[in-house]
Amino acid sequence: MFRIPAPRNGLYLGSVPQEAAAAHPDTPITLDHDLQALPEAGRRFTVTQLADYVDDMAARLWAAGVRPSENVALYKAHNFDIYILASAAARIGAVPALLSPALDGDTVAALLQRLDGANLITDAEKLGKELSGLDIARKAARVISVDDAGEETVNLADLAGSPRRDPVKMDLDHPALMTHTSGTTGIPKLVVHTARSLRGRLRPQEKLASLIRTRETYAVHVSYVHSRMYMALAVVLPKGMPTVVMNDGEPDKVADLFVKHRPGFLETHPNSFMEWEELADDPRGPLANVKYFSGTFDAIHPPTMQKLLHASRRNKALFFQFYGQSECGPLVGRWYTKKNVHKADGRCLGYTIPGMTRLRVVSRDGRRSTKESPGFIEVQSDGRAVNYYKEEERYAHECDGTWWRTGDVGYRTARGCVHLLDREVDVIPGITSTLEVEDTVLGRLEELAELVVVPGAHNEPVPVVCTKGNVPLDPDRWRRAVKDYPQLAEPVQMPLSELPRTATMKVQRIELARRLRVSVENAS
Repeated sequence: MFRIPAPRNGLYLGSVPQEAAAAHPDTPITLDHDLQALPEAGRRFTVTQLADYVDDMAARLWAAGVRPSENVALYKAHNFDIYILASAAARIGAVPALLSPALDGDTVAALLQRLDGANLITDAEKLGKELSGLDIARKAARVISVDDAGEETVNLADLAGSPRRDPVKMDLDHPALMTHTSGTTGIPKLVVHTARSLRGRLRPQEKLASLIRTRETYAVHVSYVHSRMYMALAVVLPKGMPTVVMNDGEPDKVADLFVKHRPGFLETHPNSFMEWEELADDPRGPLANVKYFSGTFDAIHPPTMQKLLHASRRNKALFFQFYGQSECGPLVGRWYTKKNVHKADGRCLGYTIPGMTRLRVVSRDGRRSTKESPGFIEVQSDGRAVNYYKEEERYAHECDGTWWRTGDVGYRTARGCVHLLDREVDVIPGITSTLEVEDTVLGRLEELAELVVVPGAHNEPVPVVCTKGNVPLDPDRWRRAVKDYPQLAEPVQMPLSELPRTATMKVQRIELARRLRVSVENAS
């Protein structure tokens, strides 16, 4: 049987800025916020300065006592300095474990215990709030803070000027990075990547980047604790692409930033793309110069792609859509243009990447997998993570030899196009695809900011709706929009800000369903 060949070399995150600086030393990097760990750096610097900041922080971490192969958990305020600190830890051969700032203190404490007393990089606010009263000093080998957090912590600022260290490159198959799953069913799993697997997931992204012939300004708004940020910069910085990194995804602020910097390549979470639809109506044309839109975390609603693409004034603008997972990286993809986006099917995710990814659909009931009888989606990728840290059995449970079960259900067309219908845990009896329902209704009601269909107290499909500006939902327009779905229960409206989300802004459907059940129980 054909297998995806493993890369023969690795991606070492701690060396990415340095290697990019050697090729394009003056590439500008612009932030919309100050670095918590390096406030003196300002909001605009070159890739050469970025490489120096990583090298400086690596020296400080070494001076703090961090050594090769040790785990370094990062749990601090959402800030681009997470990228710098993680790269610094990797530069001295340590293993950065990226923990979302949205995690609660008890979950972080449990993950620190699983990490065998890792070094912890945090800040005074986290120690004073989420981690307060959890005796973190006993759960971590040492607590390192990016600001003044008291006597029991090592303040990185006090270690400024520490002697620089030569980079340490661990074995290709040694752990190099840990990220975590959403944790919708308990404590998150820690996903272990190596230099070899990181190189594997970089390959398809480099292939995409090779299609970009011009030196576009790249604007990115993704989570700093997701591996996508590290892969993205490993692609664009070596190409010398000016980079704009956004912390704040509020549409008004994003529009101001885009009017000033005019990005040609834009990447963010699908939900952020939805929120940015209003930029298409801004008379200043903040999206006018965007040649490439890229969504790599989940399927994007077709009306969103259509509106954003038509807001671009660039010739032959493209919207890239990739389907992937934290464990595997990008797996299948396709692109749309202004001419064909109106035909987009939100469930159609595209095709595998030749020589890099493979996919099969395994029947759930012995019949051929179709839309009416979807199967389990399984994949092969040389970018697959190598384990769940300290949870080898859970990792092995998802493997069938070299195949990885994604947890999604769907089917393939006769031409090989992959259609994803739902997460396995989100399937609702009587609904072919909750995602398809959402795509269709969102396309019919432009006043909706979000729509999520989840199981109710009796497993009935409940549509949770969020309107733009939180205006009341028009019941007549709603009934006309859902006339093809009589099985839907009455809609529940809530503010967009109240939807529970993951670090990558995905709606946590299981948690949302739980909250609805609790609300019904309390009302009865």
